[in-house]
Amino acid sequence: MFKCKVIGSVTSTVKHVSLDGVKLLVVRVEGEGGGVCIVMDSVGAGVGDEIIIVNDGKLISEILQTRTSPIVWCTLGIIDPVAGASEA
Repeated sequence: MFKCKVIGSVTSTVKHVSLDGVKLLVVRVEGEGGGVCIVMDSVGAGVGDEIIIVNDGKLISEILQTRTSPIVWCTLGIIDPVAGASEA
């Protein structure tokens, strides 16, 4: 489970059959050793949102209703901003 920031979306004309109609996001993983990866959006996140992602194969299989998808990462939730909170 990682905290990430959505920095873009993925457009593809050819993709795995299990990804038909699936929204894919480009995210920057926050924290030490962070990088950029592609995740399946299951919560309606958009560019600029802070999200939590997981690599739970069972969850992804249930959402896509297949066990053969190449997806590794999935959004778990959008982090709501807290009014008046300062960045640590």
